[in-house]
Amino acid sequence: MMKYLIINSGSSSIKYQVIEIPTETVLATGLVERIGEGSGRLKNIAFPGSDRELTTVIEQPIADHSQGMMLVIAVLTDQEKGVIADTAEISAVGHRVVHGGEDFRRSTLITPEVISVLEQNIPLAPLHNPANLDGIRVAREMFPAVPQVAVFDTAFHQTMPRRAYLYAVPYRLYEQYRVRRYGFHGTSHRFVAGECARLLEKPLDACNLITVHLGNGCSMTAIENGRSIDTSLGMTPLEGLVMGTRSGDVDPALHLFLKQNIGLELEEIDTLLNKESGLKGLCGMNDMRDIHSAAAAGDERAALALEVQTYRNRKYIGAYMAVLGRVDAIVFTAGIGENDPVTRAESLKGLDVFGVRLDPEKNNEHAGQARCISRAESTVRIFVIPTNEELAIAREIADLTSE
Repeated sequence: MMKYLIINSGSSSIKYQVIEIPTETVLATGLVERIGEGSGRLKNIAFPGSDRELTTVIEQPIADHSQGMMLVIAVLTDQEKGVIADTAEISAVGHRVVHGGEDFRRSTLITPEVISVLEQNIPLAPLHNPANLDGIRVAREMFPAVPQVAVFDTAFHQTMPRRAYLYAVPYRLYEQYRVRRYGFHGTSHRFVAGECARLLEKPLDACNLITVHLGNGCSMTAIENGRSIDTSLGMTPLEGLVMGTRSGDVDPALHLFLKQNIGLELEEIDTLLNKESGLKGLCGMNDMRDIHSAAAAGDERAALALEVQTYRNRKYIGAYMAVLGRVDAIVFTAGIGENDPVTRAESLKGLDVFGVRLDPEKNNEHAGQARCISRAESTVRIFVIPTNEELAIAREIADLTSE
């Protein structure tokens, strides 16, 4: 048995899991938050046995990621509530990295050279890559003797053809500054695609799929013979579908309009489109549960927000059906995709003519496991498959370190 530590390091947080391989058992999961603020917090849930769950909460100032990781190790090795005796039990560390640019088409073992390339890609993800690098540097100091693996949100989409990833702007912008569509959520899309292939009882490289990741962040991917050939998120995680607080597709000239007519600066426009738009911008709420409750109570803007989001989803599904030609399955995943039957139904509304036939009873069932929700006569299967990015990272580590 091997134990992997999976780390997702944010600017003021560390999300982590300890997963045992090959059983794929989660031994502990936790979150360190408010790093660098006046009061920090760690919550750790350990699973030392199949019928036991032990929770630890620590509230204290956490100065930096190094102190945060020391707290993580302290709770993981705690004699009463820990799941490892000491750090020597960790066989490898996996890191979620948002942006690998064009340099990484797959997960990779972390070396000083890899870190240097990630630093060069900071302009592509200035809010995320520095935080990811903080987590990598701290983990390399604390676990110097074990393999460390970077798993990239962008890597799965590096199979897109040029016609899909290039923008129709002067080509020199791509040549000099790598302005192009990269796509994100790749670890999630790849994971649910593999699970879907298993349910279809087909090799992944024989499957044409549309994977629909709907959470606070949303994206959709067209997968041909197991490879991403188009995806909705672009150079940044702002393009594409309507999200919780992000606008998705807008007219690029909107920026100039807001500058000239309202006097907003570029930074203010960026904040508006990323943090004040999407569902929140349309109705003042970005939690789908609140939106459904408000819509049921007669809130017209909440109902409108649902309609706008699901209409955009439907447009993209239709577009990707045209791109793929043959579609074996449509897969819904992530918080909204897995748990919201109304959003799924509305996103597929009117697609019966293309062989997409949803079974309302199956769609309305609440189950936390992968399942088919299409009618028997549907020529395009419809699935709900819970995503598990931490497990996907653990599997990447296992594959990479066994080569």
